Order: sequence, then C-alpha cells, then structure tokens
Amino acid sequence: MKNRNDNLKRVIVDFKKLTPEILALLVERYPDGYDEDQIISFKNQHNEIIEAVEVTTHDTKYLVKVSTKLAITMENYDEDDYEDFDNNDPEAVQPPEIADED
Repeated sequence: MKNRNDNLKRVIVDFKKLTPEILALLVERYPDGYDEDQIISFKNQHNEIIEAVEVTTHDTKYLVKVSTKLAITMENYDEDDYEDFDNNDPEAVQPPEIADED
C-alpha cells in the first residue's frame, strides 16, 4: 500500500529561504519548539550531514534546516509581523539579532 506522502514534492529549506507560510506551519506543528527526537538527519549531495525538522502541506514535504536563528524566530513568532507580506516571500522572515558570546 502506498503512503500518501510518497507523491509529495520534497524541498529542503535553509533559513534564508524561509517564508511566512513555512514559518507558520513550523510554529503550528512545534508550538513549544522541536525536540532532538523530532530532528531528521541526512546527508546532502556534498556528503555533509544536515539536520532538519519536517512540515508538510497538501503537496509538499519541507525539511527545514535546524539552526539557532530558526529556534529564536519560532520562539518569537507573531503572525501580525508578516501580515504585510505574501505567504511565499522569503524576504519577509528576517534573521534575529543574536548576541555574541565571547
């Protein structure tokens, strides 16, 4: 028996390409953040290990690369911050300011 997810388009998303739509899906799926057991590890075409969390729409499975920027952005998410942007605008999600720890 075929799984419905077998026919989904698969997309790997870096923080730089994160859109308001994908961010909202992440916050909805992981309202308290993601745990280690929810992180998927795999090797990319350059044989580098990538860690990502998964969210799925009706036609696409997104693997969003895990990073400090992602965790902070999810933690501070407010949908009102993105109401003036298109859902698929990667320019809308800006990296958070991260203090240097020297």
